[in-house]
Amino acid sequence: MRTLRPALLLFNLTLAASLSAFTGADDIAGTCFNQDKDAKIEIAKCGDNYCGKIVWLKDPTYPAGSKLGTPGTPNLDNKNPDAARRKDPLVGLEIIKGFQFASGNVWKNGTIYDPDSGKTYSAKATLVSANQLDLRGFIGVSMSGRTEKWTRAN
Repeated sequence: MRTLRPALLLFNLTLAASLSAFTGADDIAGTCFNQDKDAKIEIAKCGDNYCGKIVWLKDPTYPAGSKLGTPGTPNLDNKNPDAARRKDPLVGLEIIKGFQFASGNVWKNGTIYDPDSGKTYSAKATLVSANQLDLRGFIGVSMSGRTEKWTRAN
């Protein structure tokens, strides 16, 4: 009986550690700063997948002397390849689409739109910790892409 107690204690500690390391599908949800901390993106469940939209910009309007838009008016998605979408404000713009929970701490099969270039990339996300989300955008295979580190906005 005495050897059983330490074994049960060790089993319970191992089980607790492994359960705390498990990430649930909804753990990606929340608001994050992008890597440059000039935008906040809210990630939420959209049907069976996860999507994200810009909810805050450090500079939400065009500055004085801007050649991209009328100073004082909202920044627009002026590099969108779809001319009809170039008048959409950046705040409220959905830039993450279709992410599916894979397992553990990974979401895949999504896309991420870069309003600075007007390009959309295949993407996957990895929740590195409760406060850090790594987003990898790529064309073709993941190895040929770039990773941005997003942090939770409190």
